[in-house]
Amino acid sequence: MRALSQVFAVVALNFRTIPQRLGSSMVSIIGVAGVVIVLVSVLSIASGFAAAMQSSGSTSRALVMRSGADSEMTSGLGGPDVDIIKQAPGVARNGQTILASEELYVIIDLPRRSTPDAPANVPVRGIGAQAMAVRDEVSIVQGRMLQYGTNEVIVGRGAANQFVIDLDKDLKSGTNVWRVVGIFEADGGVAESEIWIDAHTLQGAYRRGNSYQSLLAKLDSTDSLKAFTDYLTTNPNLDVMVKQEKEYYAGQSTALVNLIQTIGFAIAFLMGIGAIFGAILTMYSAVAARSREIATLRALGFNATSVVLSVLTESMLLGALGGVIGGILAYVAFNGYQASTLNFQTFSQVAFAFRVTPQLLTTGIIYALLIGLVGGLFPAIKAARLPISKALREL
Repeated sequence: MRALSQVFAVVALNFRTIPQRLGSSMVSIIGVAGVVIVLVSVLSIASGFAAAMQSSGSTSRALVMRSGADSEMTSGLGGPDVDIIKQAPGVARNGQTILASEELYVIIDLPRRSTPDAPANVPVRGIGAQAMAVRDEVSIVQGRMLQYGTNEVIVGRGAANQFVIDLDKDLKSGTNVWRVVGIFEADGGVAESEIWIDAHTLQGAYRRGNSYQSLLAKLDSTDSLKAFTDYLTTNPNLDVMVKQEKEYYAGQSTALVNLIQTIGFAIAFLMGIGAIFGAILTMYSAVAARSREIATLRALGFNATSVVLSVLTESMLLGALGGVIGGILAYVAFNGYQASTLNFQTFSQVAFAFRVTPQLLTTGIIYALLIGLVGGLFPAIKAARLPISKALREL
């Protein structure tokens, strides 16, 4: 208890002298806040992208692609294959209607709203007649549903926000002219980054013949996946693979999320080094300004441990204050910010919103505390080793 009371006494002395060195303390706080802002904002990109991809899938739907394909872009299914797949056990039905959508996937160049001179790869999905019935989460929020067999398209809200695509206007891609008749939402999933058109219309525009790239099937239940998969993968007339839709989209986000997180921590590490030096200078200045007070306390019987802990406590509290400020600013500036980035798996743009989550804010504050700890360590050791007699002679 005596040692603890000594620590509290020295810490209290430290904080009473902060107004005398407010400038150097603010430098340390601002430096740490800047590091946390950068760390949290970069990681919020990965968090938002992962959320958009992972919220896209459903455990009650299965995606069928050619065996060995790593995405819809590299897959291919013939019309006869699609007919066989639709008859597999486990596929949900609405009366006599099979709830499965045979689909195409192509990329077109469209200008961004923010930078019209820099076109981006935007995905266009050719959908089957049951696409909306298969995807329960999709709803038209403006305009109407497209008419199959025409050149009408509907556009995800994310794509409409990010790219030059307007309701009730023509959308041109090469020699193709499509009419935008509706805008849809999909619970913030990756589908909102896409343009949807009748699959047969898209086949004709790109001379695909009777071919598709994937088939999305709604299952009777999540337990039907195994029977559905076994039937298709053991059928000698087919060469396909089956993935639960949620698993497929989760895998699509892995590469980019890992890259963004690596870049974010690398930048934060480099900036953190600068913030640590700022904290070191701040605490060295604090120790120098209080050398006589520290020597007096040591002469009165306060031990070196209490001095070390007091300096470390002050440094970490300054770091924590910078972390909290940085976290608040990052949340206000970036949470919900709409953007788009390239999905490495399909080489197309995915629209998403930055997500500053409680976990990211906690990570930022922990990093700020670590900066404060490292920054205060050497000044704390110096304070503990301060020669009492030399410092008292300065009185």
